[in-house]
Amino acid sequence: MFEIIPSVWLINGKCVRLKRGDFTTQEVISENPLEIAQQFEDCGIERLHLVDLDGARRGEPKNYHILNIIAGYTSLKVDFTGGISTDGAIIKVFEHGAKTITASTVAANSPDKFAQWLISYGREKINLAVDTSPENYNIKIRGWLKSTDINLFDQIQYFYDRGLKYLKCSDITRDGVMEGPNFSLYKEILDKFPDLHLVASGGVRDTDDFKKLRDMGLRGVVFGKAYYEGKIKIEDLKQFVLTV
Repeated sequence: MFEIIPSVWLINGKCVRLKRGDFTTQEVISENPLEIAQQFEDCGIERLHLVDLDGARRGEPKNYHILNIIAGYTSLKVDFTGGISTDGAIIKVFEHGAKTITASTVAANSPDKFAQWLISYGREKINLAVDTSPENYNIKIRGWLKSTDINLFDQIQYFYDRGLKYLKCSDITRDGVMEGPNFSLYKEILDKFPDLHLVASGGVRDTDDFKKLRDMGLRGVVFGKAYYEGKIKIEDLKQFVLTV
């Protein structure tokens, strides 16, 4: 099964978009995240990637109330990310309605803790995010604000050996600029880790990108800007969902 997964990025409870993860490019899309989520639900989409940018910057989730509203007033399966670094935060996120969580910073800073989460909560609920740039393929954390010397493939291998099933990978140089996904990177990941359920993020231009990623063997794609700028329309989403 291949999923198209819209992303909603939150700052101060509002839907925003950024370019290449740069917070200075922040633009408010909507002050009503629930309305945006319901639009996706009406298309037949089943999963939403909810990004708490306030939480990512501050090291702990901040937009629980938005998560609670979307989970309570839609049937969407919400994948929540942004600042999750403790068991308490995971429990609270699940209590507010998330079905899964995605984390990157804690996996980089406390790999043993993240590996334990895969066991404690189950690998169906815990997703790893690896966000990187082609300049060196080291990963970035804290909402892409901090660079590390951790190699992308080393990071994946470490958790793959410990039972990781779901991976979201972003080429941050392509995020928010609609220049196409980094197909070669995703192929390399799949060649090395064929059993991973890989979800691409960054650069989507149209539903042809969805189809190419699907045909490559990925399990899903996260998209945002192409929809918010009208390059992908409601009818396109409905049609794609019907043909998956």
